[in-house]
Amino acid sequence: MDYDQAVGYLQNLTRFGINLGLDRITELLRRLGDPHLTLKVVHIGGTNGKGSTLAMVSSILKEAGYRAGAFSSPHLSSYVERYTTNGEEIAPERLAGLLDLIRPHLEAMIEDGFESPTEFEVCTALAFQYFCEESVDFLILEVGLGGKIDSTNVIKPLVSVITNVSLDHLDRLGNTVKEIAEVKAGIVKNGVPTVTAQEEGEALDVIRAECLRKDSQLIIVREGSGEPSQEGFVFWSADGNGTLEGQRFSIRGLRDNYNNLCLNLLGRHQLANAAAAVAAVELLSREGYAVNKEAVFQGLSKVKWPARFEIFHIDPPVVLDGAHNYAGAQELRRTLKDYFPGRGVILVIGILQDKQRSLVVGELASGASAVIVTRPDSPRAGDWLYVAEEAGRYACRVYAIESVKEAVLKSFELAGSGEIICFTGSLYMVAEAREVLINVSIK
Repeated sequence: MDYDQAVGYLQNLTRFGINLGLDRITELLRRLGDPHLTLKVVHIGGTNGKGSTLAMVSSILKEAGYRAGAFSSPHLSSYVERYTTNGEEIAPERLAGLLDLIRPHLEAMIEDGFESPTEFEVCTALAFQYFCEESVDFLILEVGLGGKIDSTNVIKPLVSVITNVSLDHLDRLGNTVKEIAEVKAGIVKNGVPTVTAQEEGEALDVIRAECLRKDSQLIIVREGSGEPSQEGFVFWSADGNGTLEGQRFSIRGLRDNYNNLCLNLLGRHQLANAAAAVAAVELLSREGYAVNKEAVFQGLSKVKWPARFEIFHIDPPVVLDGAHNYAGAQELRRTLKDYFPGRGVILVIGILQDKQRSLVVGELASGASAVIVTRPDSPRAGDWLYVAEEAGRYACRVYAIESVKEAVLKSFELAGSGEIICFTGSLYMVAEAREVLINVSIK
């Protein structure tokens, strides 16, 4: 099949929805010869910040001279974005060829009485096969959903990272932070160190208990300077206020101190993610994989991760951020205030029905100059007009525009002098808006 046919095949698998469990992926990988067992993996889970942390670890390892494969999801524009080696995307024809390889095994599984693997399970198997064939030095692997029975959780990594835990995917992971933390902590492995930037509370208690049960050394990331005697902690501190060009900060790591680091990704939350990434690569170096200080400095200074507080347009300023849950919305609001204090916001938002829509809208629409609600291109969009009704409780000017392209054009029409435009909510919607901004001339 060609690439377009491969994309159609993968999209057709979405009809099986999200079906957690390890039986199907384990069987599919067995039929492929268990390619995942050949890979050295850094496994990254958590509620928010997984992709950014993956990008940082990958960039640092690249600068250290390694071939770093990375598998992330979802993509913004194309499936090829999910599979990168040292930042280079898989060739479309290579992805199609790998799917040609995997497809007979999928069909044979169904003939043998197995449930059909889901789209994400097939994408995961494709990742393991691809990076095995590429003989990468490391695979940086992002959890898809949860952790314990996510299809990526068939590996034994060198390091596990749980960025943080907050309420999300309540229909599948649990109704409380404690319940969700128990699922996220499922990626903790026997004898494998774990890094987390989770704050004190129920979630960290769960992670601590799981690490103790599995004899996993726990490394905790915290803001502050710390004391040399505080083993098991990595500390970060901001060096002044960030600008739109980037942030300066320092890290006291497990092995070294890193002063005056530069990070292009914006928002204080990204500094915690960066410290978690540094802790992970320091743990790799402890296992004999050389990662020098210069690689940390260069890797963090060069990292890119689109649609995470991405400044896309400067007059007026346009911010793209895939804040799709309440914790993400809180962080987005704080970051907007940090970088654009006192400026009005034209909010363009589209949220999937299975998210905490009322809480997200309440956090972001309150105080906005105007709110434009649009429809994410996803079967999970549901009653997208409900978001407009909720926004009406907080903002005087609310517009419901189903077409994302028309919503983009309307936002520029509404933006007054000194105001900024922020696209947020579903990453599907933010990705579509980003494509419009790339392809449509807006003055």
